[in-house]
Amino acid sequence: MQLQPYDTREHTWRHLNFFQFHTYLHARVPRVRCPEHGVHQVETTWARPGSGFTLLFEALVMLLAKAMPMRDLSRLVGEHDTRLWRVVKHYVEEARAKADFSEVETLAVDETSSQRGHNYITLVAEPENAGILFATVGRDSATIARFREDFEQHGGQADAVKEIALDMSAAFIKGMGETFAQAALVFDRFHATKLMTDAVDEVRRAEQRVQPILKSSRYLWLRNAEDLRTDQITDLSELRSLHLKTARAYNLKMAFQDFYDQPADTAEAYLLRWYNWAVRSQLPPVIRAAKTIRKHWHGVLGYHRSRVTNGMLEAFNSLIQSAKRRARGYRNPQTLILMAHLIAGKLSFNLPNPV
Repeated sequence: MQLQPYDTREHTWRHLNFFQFHTYLHARVPRVRCPEHGVHQVETTWARPGSGFTLLFEALVMLLAKAMPMRDLSRLVGEHDTRLWRVVKHYVEEARAKADFSEVETLAVDETSSQRGHNYITLVAEPENAGILFATVGRDSATIARFREDFEQHGGQADAVKEIALDMSAAFIKGMGETFAQAALVFDRFHATKLMTDAVDEVRRAEQRVQPILKSSRYLWLRNAEDLRTDQITDLSELRSLHLKTARAYNLKMAFQDFYDQPADTAEAYLLRWYNWAVRSQLPPVIRAAKTIRKHWHGVLGYHRSRVTNGMLEAFNSLIQSAKRRARGYRNPQTLILMAHLIAGKLSFNLPNPV
């Protein structure tokens, strides 16, 4: 099919600054006539079609958008933030469209807060490559169905997924059971341990009403020993020697943490002994936590089969929340989803180096 010259149109693109001065490229770009598709503009090598920026300028925007709020970036480069968000959206969507999930066999799922109140986005990641695969609004079972659809659109095979790390959220368990029924669920060790940490704190709050010595001791019981100062370790040792209910709950928490250091072949026997100890403790918060762990027994033991955790997602969550705080929040959760992919998506944007 032969293309014929048609005319030229003048265009302008914002380029990288020359020293402190805004710089623009001006060029007359040819248009050609196609017998089948009509008149089309010839693509340039320095800018993508429809953009008012050069590729180098967009590369700078993508580089800085990872590290600073869009409001500050807008002021720095002298462009409206709406135009800059369009740049980020284009490259994130383009990179995600090329993503290949065909070899993914392990997943991790968690949620992160998007706005004040009960507003969340669900994150799904691949632990082996430490990158977010998918993010969507909500944290119910429907989010998992949306992930499976996206997963298969990128070449992923739902039947090939062998293990999924998650917390004990009923919605996530239900969603994974419906959409990845063949995969083994592994309940994240950090979320399981938090059950016991919360139980210790509940026991302490109740006991300090009759034991004033427990006041101002909250963080001694909640932190790991290696995170305490020498004087705090001494204070904790003294409190543990007083035969307090809180001390008994703390001992059970530490014993549960030791479960994760047991050899795989003796881990279940150890956990069963711990469970029997916990349910006889006469400490209602501890008993509730122990029964929750018993309810999810196979998934808790799953850690010793695979060692897969949500630790990587917790790190991503911290980065995403840090970006949200710097920006003083995002009114639109889709904006936070864009930032999640930009910060933790391990996407390839195929842009020139602006520096």
